[in-house]
Amino acid sequence: MLDSDRFVDTTPTEAFATLLDGGVYLASISTLYRILRANNQIADRRRQARHPTRARPELTATGPGQVFTWDITKLPGPAKGVYYDAYVMIDIWSRYVVGHHVAATESAEIAHDFIIEVITTHGVPQVVHADRGTSMTSKRVATLLADLHVTRSHSRPRVSNDNPFSEAAFKTVKYHPTFPERFGSLADARTFCDTFFCWYNHEHHHTGIGLHTPPTSTTATPKLNRPYAPTPSTPPGPPTPNASRADPDPKRYTCPTPSGSTHPNPQPINC
Repeated sequence: MLDSDRFVDTTPTEAFATLLDGGVYLASISTLYRILRANNQIADRRRQARHPTRARPELTATGPGQVFTWDITKLPGPAKGVYYDAYVMIDIWSRYVVGHHVAATESAEIAHDFIIEVITTHGVPQVVHADRGTSMTSKRVATLLADLHVTRSHSRPRVSNDNPFSEAAFKTVKYHPTFPERFGSLADARTFCDTFFCWYNHEHHHTGIGLHTPPTSTTATPKLNRPYAPTPSTPPGPPTPNASRADPDPKRYTCPTPSGSTHPNPQPINC
């Protein structure tokens, strides 16, 4: 019936209503659709646009000093509505914070001076990645990077996960037990960041780089830089009475030799 000349160009709903007006009931609308679906006759007759699958653009770092990423986060000040701005730049290969600065406001001039200080200390990277904030896309910063022949990379519009290394660092900062509810002054915020990022760079073990600290990630070897279990500080005592008995499974009480944790290669970031 649905393939007849009368109903070939109508929808099942329209065919159902037309037949019902004539006092004919064959099946429900859902049954009509089920029959068409079983015969592969449910399709849009119009030409549909076919969008090819496109790969997400990525920046890849295969060593330290190649790709830096930076962002700005708010730190709560002494009163409601008062915030300080923390500028943080990270080497995505080693997760090393190559520079940080806390200012009372956010501006292109401060960002310009901040980038100059980082590059003067750690050298010129190949790429500097950031989101599309006003300071990141400012003419002052763009001109500086162009003069240094540094490729400028920005996150795609309306995408929330294109600056993951900076966002992960900010979450580590703000979820740390020592992070205060509010900072009493700009000096307090700067002191906290100096202490925190020193710990972040030299003591914090990053899961993204095989549980290494940033300095050791650049010289990671197949062996861990620490043992699985602490070494006893005192010599072993006399043997116990049962020590002479052979254990049926001597491996039960020994830690396996670590196979090593090496730095992953490469380190990508969406752009």
